[in-house]
Amino acid sequence: YSGKMPYIDSSHTELLRIGSMDPNRGGTTISQVYQAMSSISFSPFSIYPEYLKGGGGHHSQDNDDDETPSGDVTLIVSVVETYNDNDSYSDYDLFLDNLFQAMSDVGGGPCMDDHDTDPHVSMARGVKFKSSYHSQQYMYAANLEVAVWQAMYPNGVVIGSNRYASFPPGGKGTKTYIGYGNLYFFFDRANITKAFAPSRSLTSDESYYATLYSSGDVSSFYSSTTEINFNYGGSGGNQGNWEHNPYAWKATSAMHDMTNGWDLPPNCYQEGETFLGIPLSRKSDSKMQSSSTFQTQFDFENFIDRNYTYVKAFGTNHGWLIGEEIGNAVGSIVDKDTAHIPLFYTGTTNLNMGGISLSDLIKVVKNIKFGTLYIKPAFVFVDDNGHVKLQFEADSNSALGYLYDSLCKELGITWNYNSPKNNYGLYTNCAMHAAGDRASYGCGPDNAGTGGFCPQMTIAYSVKFQSDDYAAAYLSKCNTYVDYWRSLYPTGVAVGTQNFCPNGGCLGLYLNRYDLYSVFKPDLGGSWVEYNGASLAPTMSPAPTWPGGCNEPHNFHLDKCFQRRARPIRSSAVAWDSLGKVGQASVFLVTFMATTLAFSLFIARARKKRRRGESYLAFFLRDTFKLRKKKTRKGTSGRSSRKKKLYRKLKGLDKDLEKSMLDGRSRGSRSQSRGGSSRSKSSRSKSGSRLSNQTVTPSSSSRRSSKSRSKSRTSSRKELV
Repeated sequence: YSGKMPYIDSSHTELLRIGSMDPNRGGTTISQVYQAMSSISFSPFSIYPEYLKGGGGHHSQDNDDDETPSGDVTLIVSVVETYNDNDSYSDYDLFLDNLFQAMSDVGGGPCMDDHDTDPHVSMARGVKFKSSYHSQQYMYAANLEVAVWQAMYPNGVVIGSNRYASFPPGGKGTKTYIGYGNLYFFFDRANITKAFAPSRSLTSDESYYATLYSSGDVSSFYSSTTEINFNYGGSGGNQGNWEHNPYAWKATSAMHDMTNGWDLPPNCYQEGETFLGIPLSRKSDSKMQSSSTFQTQFDFENFIDRNYTYVKAFGTNHGWLIGEEIGNAVGSIVDKDTAHIPLFYTGTTNLNMGGISLSDLIKVVKNIKFGTLYIKPAFVFVDDNGHVKLQFEADSNSALGYLYDSLCKELGITWNYNSPKNNYGLYTNCAMHAAGDRASYGCGPDNAGTGGFCPQMTIAYSVKFQSDDYAAAYLSKCNTYVDYWRSLYPTGVAVGTQNFCPNGGCLGLYLNRYDLYSVFKPDLGGSWVEYNGASLAPTMSPAPTWPGGCNEPHNFHLDKCFQRRARPIRSSAVAWDSLGKVGQASVFLVTFMATTLAFSLFIARARKKRRRGESYLAFFLRDTFKLRKKKTRKGTSGRSSRKKKLYRKLKGLDKDLEKSMLDGRSRGSRSQSRGGSSRSKSSRSKSGSRLSNQTVTPSSSSRRSSKSRSKSRTSSRKELV
């Protein structure tokens, strides 16, 4: 319902950050990492859970009284130190020394950290709680679970699994046993490319704790752990008492930071990323994912700094949002091209949280009339959050402006005593747009600036440039291309392709930045479901899911389950559903009655004709093959038998005619001949002695034959015609 992008479970504890993978810029290649790891050995390391904390980091805004503070949720862990006899350094310290030496021996680059990372697991970033009370309750419940783990693993636990997997996950390689105590190389947080096994197997104690949760009964640990005996205070200091005030929501809140939690309007209780916008993505060069091509008018590849001449890093795990490539130097998640212009955020599709369902949203938008949407790029800039964006011209008198105005009036939130209104009475409390008066007007009449209409496309999040001079050079380079497009399309352009929105200017409904779900043509020209091939995480993972597969309602939102449920319905299924419960029951009843009747007839036939000691099955087979043989014989001999019967009839008729003609000549009486001819039909089947009493007049017989011939000719003519 929230529209969050469906990434796999990427939980991990980072031990050493390799950094850039470009050796020309101080990075270390994957082959160098593999070579270094193959030259060292290590024992299985046990991990001990310490506590879960919140606050600090990210765009916390803890000192801003106007907004709800946000922060990261992090699980702090530690590597258990073990010592061999007469060793002053632990096994983990020796491993780190050997690892740094091995990396140096293979020529590792200076971008790699020169110290190990404090072990932790990043759970979420930019989280905003409803209040300080809710934050405290969550932290208590989560750390009570950590306390159970501490009771369960008093000396730590070796992480692993008894399942099989191929690396990279989801690849076509042979699956190998995972085991316990492995170390993994992460190309990025979503992609494991190789596993390195420890030098020895687990001891009996290590094996017991490693499999305790999966194979044993741990209910006693949960029942006995009722309090937390460690300090889990956050790193952000004491934030005091605070509570989210939805009525302090203002227009600037809609221009939110996409890497941070959002402040929600009144009566909206869940964040959501569903929005209406203009698709601009093109087929990506990524080997992991590729999107469809939705426009051919703009090539945004010119905005991407593939060689990282101007850009040195990103503030998030995402790199270029307009198409990343595998093997990128900074190790960003390989996202497909997701270029788009968001126009109107409708928020969550959860009705229970104040949103609007997907079907209701489509119903309303289908009946909003708008003209062909023309867009014209204005300039590239860096916003207050450090995100690089492409600004498009905003004209309130354009079709785009009128569409935004209509969306505000029909789907906007109630504000300043004005309420949205549409023909279906379907609304949302979670619309996140920047109109000055959210239920009265959108971009404002005559460009008065009273609305918040601001069409922008995000190129990259939290970009960190090499220097201010490089940032200025990058923006100058991008705006040179923008100036070219402005000269090429002086009045704007309606984007599209021959296969997608061929006349241009369509509106798209996005489930999130990845997934274009539905497309609407201008001037009420119709709509269709696109779904962009469905979003797939860069690698495959069974987590996070619920048991039961796609039959479990909790899994309905997953892409695989959504596709399975949203496949086109067959015509037979539609016909079956159209019968209704009564019709379906009638079909079952008739089928049952026909089956029982056929079975009863078979039993009756079998009792009458089966041989002594013959089973019903044997009779069934014998009777079936016997009937088939009879049908075959009849088919081959049918024509000859019919010819023989016809010949016999004609031969008998000739004899009768001959005798009748002789008798007629001797008597010569027309009255007798009439009487005889009337009796001749019945006398043929009787004894031959009565044939002498029959007389046939040749003229009458000839007339009959001529009539019969004329009838046959007439009928034949009718058949030919």
